[in-house]
Amino acid sequence: MPKKKTHKGAAKRFKFTAKGKIRRNRAYAGHLFISKSAKRKRRLRQSTLVDSSNEKRLKRLIY
Repeated sequence: MPKKKTHKGAAKRFKFTAKGKIRRNRAYAGHLFISKSAKRKRRLRQSTLVDSSNEKRLKRLIY
């Protein structure tokens, strides 16, 4: 049977923490910054964890 390949698009967007959880960047941080408050833009710069309901699917793509 052939080896399973890593999904390169997912591998570039998601990183693993030391405990095996998956980190992601927040959406809506690409453009139209004039209408967003400074507080919202500051929060969009920070990464967050992937929801547990999506973790299994993403691990299958990356591993």
